[in-house]
Amino acid sequence: MPEQRDVSSVSASRWAAPGASLPVIRTGPHPCCVPSVERARLLAESEILSEQKPVARSGSVSEMRRVEGGPFLMGTETDVGFPADGEGPVREVVLDPFYIDTFPITVETFAEFAKAAGYRTEAQRFGWSFVFHNQLPADMRDQLVEDTVAGHEWWCKVNGADWQHPEGPESSVTDRLDHPVSHVSHADALAFCNWAGKRLPTEAEWEFAARGGLSQQTYTWGDELEPGGKHLCNIWQGRFPFRDTGDDGYKGPCPVDAFPPNGFGIYSITGNVWEWCADWFHPTYHVTATKSNPVGPSSGNARVMRGGSFLCHASYCNRYRVAARTSNSPDSSTSNLGFRCVRDV
Repeated sequence: MPEQRDVSSVSASRWAAPGASLPVIRTGPHPCCVPSVERARLLAESEILSEQKPVARSGSVSEMRRVEGGPFLMGTETDVGFPADGEGPVREVVLDPFYIDTFPITVETFAEFAKAAGYRTEAQRFGWSFVFHNQLPADMRDQLVEDTVAGHEWWCKVNGADWQHPEGPESSVTDRLDHPVSHVSHADALAFCNWAGKRLPTEAEWEFAARGGLSQQTYTWGDELEPGGKHLCNIWQGRFPFRDTGDDGYKGPCPVDAFPPNGFGIYSITGNVWEWCADWFHPTYHVTATKSNPVGPSSGNARVMRGGSFLCHASYCNRYRVAARTSNSPDSSTSNLGFRCVRDV
């Protein structure tokens, strides 16, 4: 029998409750208060302690967009974000060119991988995954009242939930092959990348691509969430977590091409499902990290997630903003967490 994860040990609440404050990890004084010699030491140390970015050049670039890289302003210092997440300060970052998937990995594409590689996801091996309560039948929610995340009871531990059965063993993905795959852990995403000859994007690469050529705009299309009253991504409308009106056309995940692409021709990078990045998460690490092709720290307890999901709402989690960031433990899997790949030029 596969090892069973204890609900209390899985960090689903870290992103099930993205508005919650994250602990500030002390890494020394703020750089504006650090003498130049000490600053240089911290920079050198950060480069030594950085995760080494893997290189992937064997994968097909079909269905990928080439992003030319160069300098850009990463992060934000607006008052609509979550300072404890480490969204700021705004800093210039320089990236090499890379390819990024036009769409997040779909159910259909992941199915090809799973069949070819004989791969079973961590959720399949553990025997369960987290499902948002509104995605379950009312009678099933009543039965799962004891199997929820404390303080965030809208997340239910569902036996038999996995990428093929997003709401439990009675559900299926046969009618949603064009939806982003979900219920995949960080390790599952890496396994797919290795099979495809690609890798996960660094957090900096993800943000550069998501900005679509715009500089310091709130969203991937500009500063207004619904320009002209038009919905441009799949997020929550209504009263979270009880009622989603579905004004954007959806009350759950949607096809990856349901909304227009950004300026780089990249689809569904805002809302729909969260996307795993390669970096370990740290709220202040980027302050001392190298500014050229930065990669996260060499170790940690959680991996970065970006982009928000169909569950994000302004009253609770406006992390569909392009500079927003959060994290989750690498073995976590849920009904609103997927990924896309990148490839080096």
